[in-house]
Amino acid sequence: MPPSARSAWTRTLGHLALALAAALALGLLLDRVGLAFALAALGVVAWHYWRLHRLVARLASRQRQPQASGHGIWNELERQLHASQEGMRARKRRLIGMLRAYRAVAAALPDAVVVVERNSQRVQWFNEAAVRLLGLRYPSDVGQPLGERLQPLRIAHWLASGRNAEPLLDVASPLSPDIRLTLRLIPYSDELWLVVARDVTKMMRLEQVRRDFVANVSHELRTPLTVVHGYLDMLDADEHPAWAPMLGEMQQQSQRMTQLVEDLLTLSRLEAQEGVDSEPVAMSAMLGALQREALALSQGRHEVTVEDSARVDLAGSQRELHSAFSNLVSNAVRYTPAGGAIAIVFARDGDGAVLSVRDSGYGIPPAHLPRLTERFYRVSTSRSRGSGGTGLGLAIVKHVLNLHQARLDIASEVGRGSVFSCHFGPARILAREANRSGAVP
Repeated sequence: MPPSARSAWTRTLGHLALALAAALALGLLLDRVGLAFALAALGVVAWHYWRLHRLVARLASRQRQPQASGHGIWNELERQLHASQEGMRARKRRLIGMLRAYRAVAAALPDAVVVVERNSQRVQWFNEAAVRLLGLRYPSDVGQPLGERLQPLRIAHWLASGRNAEPLLDVASPLSPDIRLTLRLIPYSDELWLVVARDVTKMMRLEQVRRDFVANVSHELRTPLTVVHGYLDMLDADEHPAWAPMLGEMQQQSQRMTQLVEDLLTLSRLEAQEGVDSEPVAMSAMLGALQREALALSQGRHEVTVEDSARVDLAGSQRELHSAFSNLVSNAVRYTPAGGAIAIVFARDGDGAVLSVRDSGYGIPPAHLPRLTERFYRVSTSRSRGSGGTGLGLAIVKHVLNLHQARLDIASEVGRGSVFSCHFGPARILAREANRSGAVP
């Protein structure tokens, strides 16, 4: 107990003892000791009830009261309550200040921020950028379903996905189709979610300029490369033995440059596509073609096996899927030492299917795995160039799978090999027909 409270209790008990002593003296004087004690007790109780009433009225009052003076226990209690109230007011002021600061920060963000109720998907709050990017209006849109306010965007199903919602990377703003947005759903509590919309219009334009530049430059490089190839083929190394090493190196590098140009054109074409045809793709013929390609590239240096336990076909572009699978198989052959094993497995994956290419090669350190599908990214520059790779194969695989609503998973362990898995959803699964043609380009 604090010293002030102990002193207050001592004073209050002392006053009570004096009151009882005075009642005893008066009772002895009047020969009415019992009556004097009863009246004294009633007086003490009445006084305490009056102080209690005063304390309750002080607590109920919304106005600030002056600090109590005096030295009794009731005065000490009022001082303690006053100090507690002042502390609560100070904390409230700090919290209000922090809340205002946070709201000011959210309002100043260039990204649109919308707080949405989880169950009803109704708007609870939004910042100024949401007015500029999403067309929300205050206060009419507060309390309204977000999906209805963002028409023609169909995001009700996306919002219902909750924690499983994937970012919407390129959608048109409800205000103008020229404004491109990236939407992200962030569940930050059990009841409230955060929708963040970022303006990526400039980024998309720059990306389009980059794609156009790469496509145009790659297309223009075809003609001079054809001329160089023609002249190199005309030069006979047998007539000029001293030139043989130089001619061989020139032919190898020109072929590598031609392959790089073709991969750049393929990647540009895939990036410009919004979808693919859903023709039946005979996977038995596809797996056979992939095995023949692997054996031809390996030239007997590896053991190549194929396993087909899925017994289904895929719906999609046979040309694009063959390009993606062939890239994975050729990578497995290039980066697996002689004597290693390569397995091509096509199996069911729940309601979908997965094609995996497993090798016993060098393996990939974990730090490199997230960046493998980037353009020109190489784990080992010298090894990749020595194997003839262009650094675009996995980028092409990723874009082909995206067009088929599929995904690429990569698992690897240094010294143990790697597994590249292409996962296809139920929408891409077809029942296998015995008479289905399996011509592979």
